[in-house]
Amino acid sequence: MACYVYLLASKKHGTLYLGVTNDIVRRVHEHRTKSVEGFTKRYNVDKLVWFETYDDIAHAITREKELKKWRRDWKIRLVEEDNPNWTDLYPSIAS
Repeated sequence: MACYVYLLASKKHGTLYLGVTNDIVRRVHEHRTKSVEGFTKRYNVDKLVWFETYDDIAHAITREKELKKWRRDWKIRLVEEDNPNWTDLYPSIAS
């Protein structure tokens, strides 16, 4: 089963949120619809700007923990390597 580490943003260079899930479409939809209380709802963080896929949840969790220790500018560079315009990737994975 695929697992995902993902970054959401409120806007380009805005507030960032890093998470891990086994169902990226469902989880990002929850963030977008504000159906779960918490950080992303409070700060309107709902644009999927980056994600990685893993075959093993343990590896995904390890990667998430590693990225959470990263400085903000490193995370921004990670997004901009693959998504320089900070395009919302959700529509392309949800269809």
